[in-house]
Amino acid sequence: MDIEANKNEDHNKLLLSDLNHRLQEIYRGGGKKKTEKLHKKGKLSARERIDYLIDDDTEVFEIAAFAGDGMYEEHGGAPAGGVVIVMAYVSGKQCLIVANDATVKAGAWFPITGKKNLRAQEIAMENRLPIIYLVDSAGVYLPMQDEIFPDKEHFGRIFRNNAIMSSMGITQISAVMGSCVAGGAYLPIMSDEALIVDKTGTIFLAGSYLVKAAIGESIDNETLGGATTHCEVSGVTDYKAKDDRDALDKIRNIMDKIGDFDKAGFNRVKPKAPKKDPKEIYSIIPDSRDKPYDTMEVIERLVDDSEFEEYKAGYGQTILCGYARIEGWAVGIVANQRKIVKSKTGQMQIGGVIYSDSADKATRFIANCNQKKIPLVFLQDVTGFMVGSKSEHGGIIKDGAKMVNAVSNSIVPKFTVVMGNSYGAGNYAMCGKAYDPRLIVAWPWAKLAVMGGSQAAKVLLQIEKASIKTEGEEFTPEDEKALLDKITKRYDKQTSAYYAASRIWTDAVIDPLDTRKVISMGIEAANHAPIEKKFNLGVIQT
Repeated sequence: MDIEANKNEDHNKLLLSDLNHRLQEIYRGGGKKKTEKLHKKGKLSARERIDYLIDDDTEVFEIAAFAGDGMYEEHGGAPAGGVVIVMAYVSGKQCLIVANDATVKAGAWFPITGKKNLRAQEIAMENRLPIIYLVDSAGVYLPMQDEIFPDKEHFGRIFRNNAIMSSMGITQISAVMGSCVAGGAYLPIMSDEALIVDKTGTIFLAGSYLVKAAIGESIDNETLGGATTHCEVSGVTDYKAKDDRDALDKIRNIMDKIGDFDKAGFNRVKPKAPKKDPKEIYSIIPDSRDKPYDTMEVIERLVDDSEFEEYKAGYGQTILCGYARIEGWAVGIVANQRKIVKSKTGQMQIGGVIYSDSADKATRFIANCNQKKIPLVFLQDVTGFMVGSKSEHGGIIKDGAKMVNAVSNSIVPKFTVVMGNSYGAGNYAMCGKAYDPRLIVAWPWAKLAVMGGSQAAKVLLQIEKASIKTEGEEFTPEDEKALLDKITKRYDKQTSAYYAASRIWTDAVIDPLDTRKVISMGIEAANHAPIEKKFNLGVIQT
């Protein structure tokens, strides 16, 4: 390994170590004392419930672990947004599990909690996956109620989705393992089957204090809405469990009886490991987002047997397209080539930039994958579309629009991995979050923004300088440097993979070595949902 590769590996492994440290902090939830308090009540924590429920020695993918990261510090923070969501296997069935974390503000819903729950339901509906809710929540976090209550994508959308999923035949199972109050009480009862844990689970529209204040009735919470009340008097719940583990065992028994599903029919053969060592990705990816590298070297460490059948290899070379397999699944890969390449006219093209010929090639390839029913994997490291008079006169907007059209109208499942940069319209053309990838993940060093940091900082600097001069103030070179440093620091924070993940612009920040697992689980999930539409590009400029 050469010196540059060693530098890359050291740099990227430090970033990977930072990722693992951040995750360990999030896994603590509301902290050790809050977890011990749950244990004294005979309850398990959210993560303990999930660990007990899922099948041993099977793959797990946690969705939006960084939700809310750094967003609610003035409220004491909300690790993982106060809810843990995983794609996993229960009684051999792939499913989603949504578990309120009662160690975080008693499981109350922050605005990001609602967004995260809606993302889980979106994944369940797209892939027709069973969804299990482990309910233990005090309801809406009242200090921020105006940001979660009344809008279309707020709290109420959860119950609307419960009803839609039921009509779609998607299994929903809820276990009330703690508080379940006010509007939140509808979620478990709009599920197909509802369980409640004796002495710790309660369901009611209003607790005892509010009942006393509203109508003057004195009653304790257990009598008002405990397990005995709802299993033997109201008939609201279907099963009474003696404790958390008993409830989780009952869920496993229910899941065990679910019948098979109609399959989409995506092609899969026996998986093969890559011939080239995936760990070498750490030394291939440069220690700076501005440096070029050969994306083919990365692809060969992600795909089965390191085999990649390249499409139109000599044309549109700043995007690599081709067929491969990941964990046995057939995939079509669309990847930004980051090395500098020579075009068919002999001109050098900048790596990571989309040119007209690249966009044209990718459009055709995406159409081919839709024709053949092959899932698409987008590997993003893109700085945007090529600019300048030559590109504009050559119709770059027209060609870029064709690619965006193809991505938008694609009917096969799409999966996006942000390997490096994800800037401007390049994010859109390469299937950013707005284009409905089934899953979208980022590597720890990824950057997502409307433009690169150095360009953006210089633009913002010019704007602020003009504003200061308008006010007649002096502006020295030292002032300019200090202001540029301040702007750059702020912009770099906003472009980081963690900033994006905290707002659920991506589903996770992952170790590159987990990429194959995430894509494989995603395609397996997508195979639950037969494709019912036909691929149609609509009207495009030719």
